[in-house]
Amino acid sequence: MDSKPRNAAFSLVELSIVLVILGLLTGGILTGQSLIRAAELRSVVTEFQRYQTAAQSFRDKYFAIPGDMRNASTFWGAAGGTTGSDAACYQSGTGTGTATCNGDGDGKIDTTVTASGYGEQFMVWQHMANAGLIEGSYTGRDGAGIDTDDSIPGSNIPRSRASNAAWNSDHLDYSSSSHSTIYAINYGNALYIGGQNNTGDADVPILTPEEAWNIDTKLDDGKPAYGKVIARYYNNSCSAADNNSHTATNFAASYKLADSSKTCILFFKNTF
Repeated sequence: MDSKPRNAAFSLVELSIVLVILGLLTGGILTGQSLIRAAELRSVVTEFQRYQTAAQSFRDKYFAIPGDMRNASTFWGAAGGTTGSDAACYQSGTGTGTATCNGDGDGKIDTTVTASGYGEQFMVWQHMANAGLIEGSYTGRDGAGIDTDDSIPGSNIPRSRASNAAWNSDHLDYSSSSHSTIYAINYGNALYIGGQNNTGDADVPILTPEEAWNIDTKLDDGKPAYGKVIARYYNNSCSAADNNSHTATNFAASYKLADSSKTCILFFKNTF
């Protein structure tokens, strides 16, 4: 009887079958990831439309812009002080639930000016949630970071279904600005979507130029410096001027579709 061990090595056919299976698994994973990301991008469009509708419904019901509403505390209680419009509310109010402060009614969503205090930029979300127009519960207050616009997804601003993204709002007028990453445009009371930077605003790029273009095309004109949807980080990053002149006032630009890195956030002009 032959006592020599049998050759246990894989045949070429068996190795080929294994490689094919691995290829199929890898392709399935990549396809799944692409489908998930496509769903996230669709959710950005849906979320914007939902918030836009909520803001319009708020104005129809209360005759005011959410966050800027002069008599919000009359409906939902004052977070501090006696009037809802005093420093005791804005600076040291510790209200819970729907308790809030009043806006100044000037038609603009102002940036918070007191660290950890109430401010229109964040009361936008609290007021709309209080009115039952959006899901969630929001503090209406600045976070505890070093800036006075410390945005905390899920706490004072809403998260997006897009990975690591959140929504914020502000009155933005850069029409006479030479900002290095923002087009010189009056954005009015705008919404914008970006990632949290841990100490301040939600302005970390979270979209590739192609993804930003995809959203822009669905909602607007597909141009980063025109229309309702405007790209940030234009400076040869998310978008670039056709003549390669990267200035805040050069609006002849296109998204850098060949760049696959995440270099974009988006502004949505005059939402409120």
